[in-house]
Amino acid sequence: MTIASSRSIPGLAALALLSLFAASAAHAGSQCTTQPRTAWQDADKFQAELKSQGYQIGKFKITSGQCYEIYGRDKTGKKVEIYFDPVSGQIVKQESR
Repeated sequence: MTIASSRSIPGLAALALLSLFAASAAHAGSQCTTQPRTAWQDADKFQAELKSQGYQIGKFKITSGQCYEIYGRDKTGKKVEIYFDPVSGQIVKQESR
């Protein structure tokens, strides 16, 4: 092993760790509220309201960031993943596929 190549190994290791950290942070999700659950909208009523607006809900869950999250389709039939603030009902983050 040459001196030049031994210097690059720690640099590559650091770069790999930074990349791993950035990727995990990107998948951490959104933080929607810090309000207690007693202030949240009822989950069943919330889903019923979304359905009345034309959403098709394939999966509904509460995230670690205190969001209501749906996987499904919007009223145009496009696949969506949406994070909602469970207190206000406002969209915090939306991804369409």
